[in-house]
Amino acid sequence: MINRNIWLKQLQNGWSRRSIVWLSGVRRVGKTTLARMLPDAVYLNCDLPSVHRTLEAPELFLDSRDPDRVLILDEVHRLDDPSRLLKIAADEYPHLRILATGSSTLAATRKFRDSLTGRKQAIHLCPVLWEECEDSFAVRDLDRRLLCGGLPEALLAAGKNPDFYNEWLDSFYARDILELFGIRNRRGFLSLFRLLLRQSGGQLDYSRLSSLSEQSRPTVKSHVEALQVAHAAFLLSPFHGGGKREIVSRPKCYAFDTGFVTFEKGWDIIREDDRGLLWEHLVLDALRFQHADKDIFYWQDKSRREVDFVVRHTRDRVDAIECKINPDRFNTVSVETFRSIYPHGENYIASPHLKSAYRIRRNNIVYTVCTVKELMRLQSSE
Repeated sequence: MINRNIWLKQLQNGWSRRSIVWLSGVRRVGKTTLARMLPDAVYLNCDLPSVHRTLEAPELFLDSRDPDRVLILDEVHRLDDPSRLLKIAADEYPHLRILATGSSTLAATRKFRDSLTGRKQAIHLCPVLWEECEDSFAVRDLDRRLLCGGLPEALLAAGKNPDFYNEWLDSFYARDILELFGIRNRRGFLSLFRLLLRQSGGQLDYSRLSSLSEQSRPTVKSHVEALQVAHAAFLLSPFHGGGKREIVSRPKCYAFDTGFVTFEKGWDIIREDDRGLLWEHLVLDALRFQHADKDIFYWQDKSRREVDFVVRHTRDRVDAIECKINPDRFNTVSVETFRSIYPHGENYIASPHLKSAYRIRRNNIVYTVCTVKELMRLQSSE
């Protein structure tokens, strides 16, 4: 069992703002397990016909709920009209705490006629964070987390099983992409998804993806959008403030899980040169836990100088975050160039193998070298 206390706290924080928490995330990421960790909750699996019948008269059902017990509606998008039930609950029964789970962003799925704007608190459950691994005796091995990924079943298995990843991809298409988005070209969609997994962490080139997947450019763009909505891909925008030499338009695309990246690349072990890019994925997950997606960027100029991640706090204050397995090999040129344009903000070097955080000065720029756990703590206190 993996300690998921940080996510339980997220749920409680969500209910302090709204009566409905919408918990989304890819299939088998642990939504049901997390929901069942809530003490004394009422659990309903919306896949079951009996639950459909129970919820046919929402007011009769909600009238009988105990306000001291959380109501869990697992896989709520399987209902015929899920937004109607949740809207009634939010408007007429605000004293009830409801946890609704689903695979994708609620507002973009075809079954939801109402996005419940202002009525819900959305939480995206990502694969197991490295901080959670550090807190669990079972999965403290970084290479294991990078190779197997963060879906609990794969992470806790005795070894990496290719059948798990193949089956997941088939199920993801059938249960999420086909049902929720109506994309019927299975071969084309999965071909594109596999390309994105192999290229994860690189800049997105729609024209090249169109050529490689043998699909039109508009089709590729619509498929990438579906992958974003289903939390299987994340587009990281370039940060820019009008400088003539900055990259301004090409996002990077990160796959949702390192296990699928290594699976699609055909890796059965993690070599030294593999760790850097995969480590970026874990740092990005931590940043997305801490900040809104709209505030996270990367930075690059036309001379290929690059800062891994930039977090925007205010108009004039941005943090620079570099991901390094070995912080002693850190090249300061890119951050120095970035700070010559954007001088205000903190500078971090995130590394997995540190006993405690420390600060260094390089060419008049101060950096905090820290673990992801320390990075999350420091970012939350800013």
